[in-house]
Amino acid sequence: MGSARTALFNWLFARHHGGEMVLRVEDTDASLKTQEYVDAIIEPLKWLGLDWDAGPYFQSERRDRHAAAVEQLLAGGAAYFCDLTRAEIEERSAAAGLPVGYRGWSRDRDVADGPGVVVRFRCPDEGTTVVNDVVRRQVSFPNESLEDFVIRRGDGSPTFHLANAVDDYDMGISHVIRGEDLLNTTPRVQLIWHALGYGPPPAYAHLPLLVNAKRQKLSKRRDDVSLDSYRRSGYLPEAMVNYLALLGWGPPDEVEIRPLDEIVALFDLDAVKPAAAFFDPARLDHINSSYIKSLTPEQFADRAEPFLTDPEAPWPAQRYDRETVRVLAGEIQQRIAHLGEAAGWIDWILCPDITYDEKAWHKSIVKGRAAAEVLEAVEARLADDDFSSAARLEAIVMGVGDELTESIGARVRSQPPVRVALSGTGAGLPLWEPMRLLGKDETLRRIRAARERL
Repeated sequence: MGSARTALFNWLFARHHGGEMVLRVEDTDASLKTQEYVDAIIEPLKWLGLDWDAGPYFQSERRDRHAAAVEQLLAGGAAYFCDLTRAEIEERSAAAGLPVGYRGWSRDRDVADGPGVVVRFRCPDEGTTVVNDVVRRQVSFPNESLEDFVIRRGDGSPTFHLANAVDDYDMGISHVIRGEDLLNTTPRVQLIWHALGYGPPPAYAHLPLLVNAKRQKLSKRRDDVSLDSYRRSGYLPEAMVNYLALLGWGPPDEVEIRPLDEIVALFDLDAVKPAAAFFDPARLDHINSSYIKSLTPEQFADRAEPFLTDPEAPWPAQRYDRETVRVLAGEIQQRIAHLGEAAGWIDWILCPDITYDEKAWHKSIVKGRAAAEVLEAVEARLADDDFSSAARLEAIVMGVGDELTESIGARVRSQPPVRVALSGTGAGLPLWEPMRLLGKDETLRRIRAARERL
């Protein structure tokens, strides 16, 4: 979810300013470059509708360019070879009575390059590196706290810091918009940038962290943060984009639900707040339900169909009927937060058999006043109807209740026992149009089945 929000903010900024969005896959570890890894980056962008103007570029394919930059830094004295293992570094720290960490042990050892040898950047011993951040303004990092970090691994591959500095320069990146958790990497990238003589660095904007209701950073282990899980549950991509845009940014007029072109026109990095942004599933549900309500019946039937024809749908595939969904769309749309909930409102119409909710059965039929008489009279009256009018079906059922009320001198509610007989439950969509769609033969069969059960 955090990566999707970051991609969106980059996209909004580029579109707002008429710039270009570059898609770069940062796979400095070549073992990561599997099709599954690449698809996990690109497919969510496509689902959200976020296009890009250049790329995708793969850092693993730019190894020669990165190696040349490492050689330049070595030649200029800004970097050096180191063959110490992590255990050896810890031993040296312990022997010196220092906290665990690298203390420039190989700066003057004149280590030769070879298998397993890394290259470290020689950080300044004094002073500070200042990051001018659009969101956080000036952030200072004491150089002594950075230690001499690795820019080339023992297998010859570049690290994140080196590859990003080189690629940002080569690709003419003007703005780097990313998560707050990467802020502490920025002084290292800037030090490399300046050591390579690249001139002014890009502008940086580090977006606020996403947190849960307990104000804890969103975690894959603890929170539902997979964009794909929301897609599979039936959240609309346009609603997700709208919601993600509000995580750390807000329009000046405080109107939250609005077309994407308006969000693009209003988006401004200067309005992004540095405070953590609360990922609120209830707020997402509200926005998604608003987008669902705005669909036409045809659009709703189209968007809902993948969820209603899924192999896990509660009815046999051959019983799915798109026209039923289209006709009932307006009622379903008012009741769901995501498309995955649609099946639960029409399963009793499309399923060949129903399961009675025992509480509803007991309340409306066993204890319902004159329920047996209601079912008997409704069955008899419906047998003469052609089921062409939902209004007439309503009049028939409600008329039975009125007649029985008058004859026994106490109110008889005819709709509840009929609903339970047809759907198995005591609540649902307004009954009459679904009853028409269910059809005469099936309606009468279910009423007879309920009478027999009673």
